[in-house]
Amino acid sequence: MSYDNDKRPHLQSMLMRESLLDRDVMKATESPVVRMLGHVHVVKIGGGSLFDRGREVVYPLVKVLEELLDHERLIIAVGGGARSRHLFSIGLDLGLPTGVLAQLSEADALGNAHILGALLSSRGVVAVPPEMFGHLLPLFLRGSPGVIYSGVPPYSLWEHPPALGKIPPHRTDAGCFLLAECFGTKSLTLVKDVDGVYSEDPRQNPNATFYPKLSVSQLKAMNLATLPFERVLLDLLPTARLAKSFQIVNGLHPERVAAAVRGEHVGTIVHADE
Repeated sequence: MSYDNDKRPHLQSMLMRESLLDRDVMKATESPVVRMLGHVHVVKIGGGSLFDRGREVVYPLVKVLEELLDHERLIIAVGGGARSRHLFSIGLDLGLPTGVLAQLSEADALGNAHILGALLSSRGVVAVPPEMFGHLLPLFLRGSPGVIYSGVPPYSLWEHPPALGKIPPHRTDAGCFLLAECFGTKSLTLVKDVDGVYSEDPRQNPNATFYPKLSVSQLKAMNLATLPFERVLLDLLPTARLAKSFQIVNGLHPERVAAAVRGEHVGTIVHADE
């Protein structure tokens, strides 16, 4: 601490007298980032693609998650599925803004999180409410092999307006990615009902080309009409410091979820440009 001629104290720091809008100042802030949870894996279960299918699909996934929890630390998220889409439809019809739609989707996804928590309760894994999830996450993982949360990032009323339409761009895929980036987790696996990224929707064109590995620049250049993950991830990956990739796997083959967590390549890996 130093003092000016008028005896006022000033804290000494590199940003004290700098504009936080200056590019050179921003460049000077680049430094290594601590991995707070480098031993933990994030697994996101699709709501509409998997969870809404009921017992036939969910129970085998739960069995695989139980086996993983015996050996790994997991952060598990689940999307809202059909109910979120219904909420969006009602909200859009009423003219609600994007921020309100984002707030509604968080409440809905939490319902599926509590259902999954009940199914995994034998492993001591529970759904954690959003208001206490972030700051207490390391503590929960110290006492339990895993936690479950809604996956929706807490933008709520401050959700970013999308370039097209009014559907919130940051949903559960983005929420899981941002969590993996912030805490520096070991991996991020997005569990869907397709094997990965294709040139076209494989359910409409069985001859569509499958891509086992793609970079952000390749995906942007291809400009595919449909993706099995939220497109906003292509904007988040290039600026990430820790979460440099994620893998999309088919949850209709639940053994692939376990393989992906173990580090095996069993779906499509999307990665930042090197």
